[in-house]
Amino acid sequence: MHDLSVGSRKEVMTYLEPFMLGEMADYLKPVEEMWQPADFLPDASKDTFFDEVKELQGSTRELSYDLLAVLIGDTITEEALPTYESWLTMVDDVSKSEQGGWMRWVRAWTAEENRHGDLLNKYLYLSGRINMRAMEISTQYLIQDGFDIGTGSDPYRNFIYTSFQELATNVSHRRVASLAKQAGDKLLSKMCGVIASDEARHAKAYKSFISKAMEVDPSEVMLAFEDMMRKKIVMPAHFLREIGLKMGETFGHFTDAAQRLGVYTAVDYVEILEELNRDWNIANITGLNGAGEKARDYLMALPDRLIRVAERIKIPNLEYKFSWIHA
Repeated sequence: MHDLSVGSRKEVMTYLEPFMLGEMADYLKPVEEMWQPADFLPDASKDTFFDEVKELQGSTRELSYDLLAVLIGDTITEEALPTYESWLTMVDDVSKSEQGGWMRWVRAWTAEENRHGDLLNKYLYLSGRINMRAMEISTQYLIQDGFDIGTGSDPYRNFIYTSFQELATNVSHRRVASLAKQAGDKLLSKMCGVIASDEARHAKAYKSFISKAMEVDPSEVMLAFEDMMRKKIVMPAHFLREIGLKMGETFGHFTDAAQRLGVYTAVDYVEILEELNRDWNIANITGLNGAGEKARDYLMALPDRLIRVAERIKIPNLEYKFSWIHA
């Protein structure tokens, strides 16, 4: 246990900067070694392009309505990256130096994440099953509407949120990959698999930032974690809507489809919380004040409470028609 006699988040974030710079190579890959969307998609410069597109479209015909809906919702979420990048650059108590640990991390993270939406968007366009204009309208709405995820500009809450979210997107993309494979769409399965792998690396990074902060400011980090879990971790696309609908009106239908398929469920939410409790060693953290101890008690008891609620959730059968899907 280090002791910085921490008086503010700013001191902790200053302490973390060299760690972020030093560890970045463990959680990000050199641009030259990364996969790019073009590695997976038909090449329009080749004579075989139209044959490859026909083959791609043949594979997508077997994808279920719910799976397409979830894939589109995931794609729109990935496409709203400008919102997430601007949110991360507005975090308080971090150095805004362009070559500092935080700003370099945010830019590199954004650059890696940007490939996900590019790849999925092009795939959906080529599939022929998507009303692209309706989907693009939803993407524009989601970026325009922004999002309120309950973190404010607090770095601890932001790191906790991103740790949770990267784990959630890893689960979601992995499950879509598995379902695509079962449906015979090997290309989509491979694409979602590599995206999930990126999300897993990013989750490790954000979790490590919190672990480091916990070493020097355990009570404040614990209180931030408790606060985020009391508010509930909302998905970044929780304002999702289609044309003619109010902000957030499409999101419930998207999550219903994900629950029906088992792509991302209330039980997954609880299991991610349990994983974070384990990875951050919440049960054994020392040096907590009275409020920190109470926060720890809440976090340790929460999974059992949430799993009882999750088991009672009734998921509606398919009834909603998305404007995004032709048939």
